[in-house]
Amino acid sequence: MKKATVVWAILLAIFFVMGVGFPVWGADEIKIGVIGPMQFTQGEGHWNGATLAAEEINAKGGVQVENAWLPIKLVKVDSNEFLSIPDATNAIELAISRHDVDFLVGGFRTEAVLVMQDIAMDNKKIFMGCGAAHPKLCERVKEDYDTYKYWFRITPINSRYLVKVDFILLGMVAKIMAQQLNIPKVKVAIVAEKAVWADPIVGIAQKNLPKMGMEVVGVWRPSPVATDVTAELSAMQRSGAHIIFTTFSSSVGITFAKQWGELKVPAAAVGINVEAQKDGFWAATGGKGNYTLTINTYARVKITDTTIPFYDKYKKRFKEAPNYTAGTYDAIHMLVDAIERADSLDPDKVVPELEKTDKMDTAGHFVFDETHDVKWGPGFVTALGTQWQDGKNVCVWPLNWKGITYEGAVPYVVPPWVVEAYKK
Repeated sequence: MKKATVVWAILLAIFFVMGVGFPVWGADEIKIGVIGPMQFTQGEGHWNGATLAAEEINAKGGVQVENAWLPIKLVKVDSNEFLSIPDATNAIELAISRHDVDFLVGGFRTEAVLVMQDIAMDNKKIFMGCGAAHPKLCERVKEDYDTYKYWFRITPINSRYLVKVDFILLGMVAKIMAQQLNIPKVKVAIVAEKAVWADPIVGIAQKNLPKMGMEVVGVWRPSPVATDVTAELSAMQRSGAHIIFTTFSSSVGITFAKQWGELKVPAAAVGINVEAQKDGFWAATGGKGNYTLTINTYARVKITDTTIPFYDKYKKRFKEAPNYTAGTYDAIHMLVDAIERADSLDPDKVVPELEKTDKMDTAGHFVFDETHDVKWGPGFVTALGTQWQDGKNVCVWPLNWKGITYEGAVPYVVPPWVVEAYKK
């Protein structure tokens, strides 16, 4: 009897040790922390995209790991990162220590995500970024792979790529305006919210726009949450700008577009305005944001075979179009594919499988580079240019760009009051 007791004790000890060494043995679900500013549209996008992905995966039985089917459980984590970096730090620490999440998706404000990234890496949690654009987040992977290998960026394309798309959109509009309005040299006002992620865009724009034959007439940096930018807009108008080159990710994007339309500033608004990516932008600006052109991730165009079905499903469910932070949808599907290929929840086994990602998802063809950043360009993820045209946010780029035209794209329209101002 004593021998039997000893044998059982040894077996139990072995099972306990193996259970600790192989997480799935002791798991009955996969917890994914969805972290973002949940009181803002960006956080809502994080949560909504993740919700759709989790529902689809669970409806098929969950995630198959070591002959077990595990459902996904989402944990909503409000980072409050727009207003407080310490709040974001506390939020991710609680997600890991109290909620015991297995993986993380989301993050938005670079200043906060840099800190959250460190905490996730210290805990060896795979963190799939779906909001912050600064290149530094991925450069860390190359600088210190062993520490930062658990980080992957899904959306948006990084600031350098955003600048490239910005320049493409800016060049497209400048060419159209020059032809239609007979403007010999286009003048550009640069306006960007005062935030770290926007700094590289401003610097590169100041350096390169003159090389593109355009004149920079000034730089303005309002607060990300500014409620009045009439002073800045008035100064831009006095500068004689033909185009206002925008870089907004926060609520100032609504303020700017509304007051730009109200004042009818005779300059086209082109660039990044995250608030203009959502359907609520039209109502929030009272229609004054008409003709705003922004970089975007989603529109009802055929980027891949899955784009329109996802777009329609999202809009039906949440009564608005997805913004780019809804890329948590693609992130979770990619993560699940990697988990199933690894047949494990061990992050050190999942990371190599994520690195092999080669997948057509809703925002394009996803392949990661050596820094775990999503590849950009023809044949990969391109991003979109969308413009508000009389209540509809339509795709105006790519349109005959390097052989790419997404089915459903339409031509750009110069704001009528701008046409009127320069045809006099």
